[in-house]
Amino acid sequence: MQARNVDPAAATVVIQPIDFLKVQIQVKSEMGVKNLNPFTITRDIYKQKGIGVFYKGLDSALLRQMVYTSTRLGLFYNLKDYLTRRSGGKAPSMFVNSCTSLVAGAVGAFAGNPADLALIRIQSDSNLPAAERRNYKNVFDALWRTIREEGLLTLWRGSTPTICRAMAMNFSLLVPFEEAKRLLKPYVKAEKMRAICASMISGAAATVLSLPFDNVKTKLQKMKKGPDGKFPYKGVLDCFMKTAQTEGIGKLWVGVNTYYIRVAPHAVISLVTNDFLRQLFSGKPKPVVKN
Repeated sequence: MQARNVDPAAATVVIQPIDFLKVQIQVKSEMGVKNLNPFTITRDIYKQKGIGVFYKGLDSALLRQMVYTSTRLGLFYNLKDYLTRRSGGKAPSMFVNSCTSLVAGAVGAFAGNPADLALIRIQSDSNLPAAERRNYKNVFDALWRTIREEGLLTLWRGSTPTICRAMAMNFSLLVPFEEAKRLLKPYVKAEKMRAICASMISGAAATVLSLPFDNVKTKLQKMKKGPDGKFPYKGVLDCFMKTAQTEGIGKLWVGVNTYYIRVAPHAVISLVTNDFLRQLFSGKPKPVVKN
């Protein structure tokens, strides 16, 4: 694998506490909790469980990023470079980049779903009654016990909203990022600053488009059978409908501010680092690309 495909694990370490908080807000909204202020929830969790709990599931998050982010970024930029070479140096159109980003996001999400499922279960476990908690020791224990207790295919439970979320995330991160860099070029001369500004813009777009799918993904991946032996949701559409009916349609975007704070640093670190590595390993001077 080329160095350009290396996922910046540092981004995961930075945003892990925010990701944990995001999951707590989604779970508490589903439970009917009215006060979903992220500062209040953070304070309460810290008082009860200490700072270490905010890094719960970090090994799952790192494994997920190794698989998911490396795949989606690597596949997108390798396809983009391939199409550029095929066209004699002409950059792919925005439509082609959009299609490429959707494909790369879907493939990456499918590959990373098992680690994502383990992450959600570990992060949400403390919200269950003590007798119902899974108490996974680590990501590998989570994966093995899921296979043993629920079957291999359970590792891909929630893969539909996960793939939809990833496609929305990849589309709204990579396409606006590339376009924003181009549009900002006359106004922001410094290349690194231009990449940072573009990543912040694309992070906002990704937040709006992907959060409803992230919300549904969390609910499907953590769900357990009730006393009647049935799951609370039959599938993606049923989860969307029940969330809108019981919590209100706006709650599909519950925790949007927290989610943006979770997405933006990851977008900046991942996209800017990827941009730097692409330039570093592509050699200089950079080839002239026709627009």
